Amino acid sequence: MSAGGMEAKALGVATPRKPVLSVSARKIKDNAADWHNLILKWESLSDAGFATANSIANLKISLLSKDKIELESSSPAYDKNKERTYPECNKELEMLCEELQATLDGLTKIQGKMEKLTSTTKGICDLENYHYGEESQRPPLFHTWPTAHFYAVSRRLSDMYRKELLLKRTMVEELAHFSDHDLAMSYLSMWLHQPYVENASQLLLEGMLLETGHRTL
Repeated sequence: MSAGGMEAKALGVATPRKPVLSVSARKIKDNAADWHNLILKWESLSDAGFATANSIANLKISLLSKDKIELESSSPAYDKNKERTYPECNKELEMLCEELQATLDGLTKIQGKMEKLTSTTKGICDLENYHYGEESQRPPLFHTWPTAHFYAVSRRLSDMYRKELLLKRTMVEELAHFSDHDLAMSYLSMWLHQPYVENASQLLLEGMLLETGHRTL
């Protein structure tokens, strides 16, 4: 026993006992914390990706403007279909596209971890179903949520981010090749506002954190 522990015992200080969680409850509580951390990492990466995508769009718009100016000031014999190159800009564009692809790879890994959390939660539900069978009265692992609700929330969150990842993948593929200013602005707006990540996602996450004791009222 440490000196601090002996001193506490000698002074009669009672250390409050924390409730012992079942294995399933502990796993779900850990999953809730993991959800919180993964969503924070997603948002951070997504913000970085937006900054990169914005740089790509601005550079592409600049290149398109140069092409337009050259076309308008050229002689009648100027071949408008001839491909024009700007080595410095093209090199920068290539680097930015690689950076955005790296961001997408990071988001893909995060979404894969979200799927694993959802799969783990389903496994806990299946185990509970096996244990209780046809019994309808099942004590909640924490306060009020049945175990199946944790899976429903995880499934819904995971589906949101899966769809958002697919959208971002499409934008990464298209962003370096667009030839229309309005289309570029639409891509940037979609990246920033993440249409598939519903407003309810934050409420779902906070509800899960509150139920598992990570948040207090």
